[in-house]
Amino acid sequence: MMVQLIKPTVNLQPAYLSFYEEWKASEEMMVPWVIEKDPSDFPNMVQSLLDAEKGIGLRENFVPDSTYWLVDEEYRILGVVNIRHTLSDYLFKAGGHIGYGVRPSERQKGYATKMLELALEETKKLGINPVLVCCDAVNLASDKTIRNNGGVEDIDFVEDNGNVIKRYWIG
Repeated sequence: MMVQLIKPTVNLQPAYLSFYEEWKASEEMMVPWVIEKDPSDFPNMVQSLLDAEKGIGLRENFVPDSTYWLVDEEYRILGVVNIRHTLSDYLFKAGGHIGYGVRPSERQKGYATKMLELALEETKKLGINPVLVCCDAVNLASDKTIRNNGGVEDIDFVEDNGNVIKRYWIG
């Protein structure tokens, strides 16, 4: 599996729009939250992702974060990962340092596990240790992905609008 994480770039607009449109068509919740951003002004969307890494233009109660696209050899976008540099109160309870998602047609192929592994390399560069990763209790695939990357379940869980969120520490 030859995949890598790359920073968002306007050069991959067609690949990103394919990823985005597939996800929209699935009518699933968009995870991580950054893929909810409207790509109609693509250069502006990419710039906002790059600015967030430097803490520029953050919404209230948001923290600096780095977004990466998981691409294959043909630079098809298979998934997106978002790394939060610090934890707000909300992120400590229910969001964690890392959020990730794989496009619907590419799931169950090991990409999430690899993407989280690569994201953990990036958290080391940022000096984040230990790393908190969260998932919905019903999301068995994400639970397995986190455990495959060394996640140790926290005894505390969070209930958010009736949804149980499990918390894992890595590092």
